[in-house]
Amino acid sequence: MASACLQLSGFFLSVLGWICVIISTSTSDWVILCKYSMNTCRKMDELETKGLWEQCVISTALYHCYSLNQILELPVYIQTCRALMISACILGLPAAALLLSSMPCIHLGEDSVNDKNKRSVIGGILMLIVAMFSVVSTVWFPVGAHQELRLMSFGFSLYSGWVGGALSLLGGCILTCCSIDSTPSYHQNNRYSYYSKQNPPTNQTPPTSNHAKTAQV
Repeated sequence: MASACLQLSGFFLSVLGWICVIISTSTSDWVILCKYSMNTCRKMDELETKGLWEQCVISTALYHCYSLNQILELPVYIQTCRALMISACILGLPAAALLLSSMPCIHLGEDSVNDKNKRSVIGGILMLIVAMFSVVSTVWFPVGAHQELRLMSFGFSLYSGWVGGALSLLGGCILTCCSIDSTPSYHQNNRYSYYSKQNPPTNQTPPTSNHAKTAQV
């Protein structure tokens, strides 16, 4: 029962973290940039937000964005973070499918506990990779943006990526450790049941036919 609760908790944490990673990838409010102080930039309407796909200028009467579609002219950190976040979003889909099929309440044909544990371990490892890609991207992007242009603060998308990476990391660890710990006990129980079938109990009551013949004589 405790193992099933841990597995369900790890599944929900991992899926929620994956959704946060998708939100972070699809939105552009990663960092807020400014060449001067915050008040000066607000007065001069030079406050900008930057993400993986576009850069926006924020002013009191205008919110203008332009796409970062010059792939060959983009800095290395943007291209690398794009690749990592897209890979994290893609890897999360088979990971969620494997984890869903390994849940105790779902049965696919004649699935054994060992098969479910294997799928759970693979899904947990994929979620750990998703978490690693998300954490690397959300740490590298603000560092690169600060070196390119003065960084003022972090945006909503960056916080979403951090939360998604942390939840995916926690869920992947729970699933991997829980599934690995339950596999040896399953083999041990199978071994004991096999020996009990092969060696039936030998303590049987002796036949009473000899006693009956002695009484007749």
